Amino acid sequence: MPAVRLSPTSYVVLGMISLRGPSTPYDLKRAVGHSVGYFWHFPHAQLYSEPERLTAAGLLTCETETEGRRRKTYSITAAGTEALESWIAEPSDSHFQMRDPAELKLFFNEVGSPEDVTRLAKGQIERHEERIALYEGMVARFGPEPTDNPRLITLELGLEVEYATLRFWRALAAGDLAGLRRRRGEPA
Repeated sequence: MPAVRLSPTSYVVLGMISLRGPSTPYDLKRAVGHSVGYFWHFPHAQLYSEPERLTAAGLLTCETETEGRRRKTYSITAAGTEALESWIAEPSDSHFQMRDPAELKLFFNEVGSPEDVTRLAKGQIERHEERIALYEGMVARFGPEPTDNPRLITLELGLEVEYATLRFWRALAAGDLAGLRRRRGEPA
């Protein structure tokens, strides 16, 4: 295991290069934008600095063009593959995090007015319907069976989260949180 501390961003970089093959930071940015960027947000500037750090740790190699734009292309090393495989094999003991500004606004709702909550709920309904349409479009494009494309398993989780969140915001907008509790089998 490397002496350097690896972060989630480290594993995104290692994983993307493992899946895609040799990549420039720009390649990584584009690949993340079309994949993990839908559910794992971080400053994209890290995709330009993290490969350098991982190269210094021996987890990536770097080839720099000698002419032109002098692009750097990174490849994963055997040590990088080993670190990535070890991380994937470890069960995750962290809790699901949802860093949602709408949830934060909802927490402080008593400072505002009831109309603010209704407006927030209606806006969130639109956002989640849009995201569901986007994800459903991906399922239609890539096929409904995660066994055909293992990365679609994450898309299924994303759809479940979006539908559950949409149910919540619709119930809140309709003033029917008791209905949500009943559906979960809890007393209203």
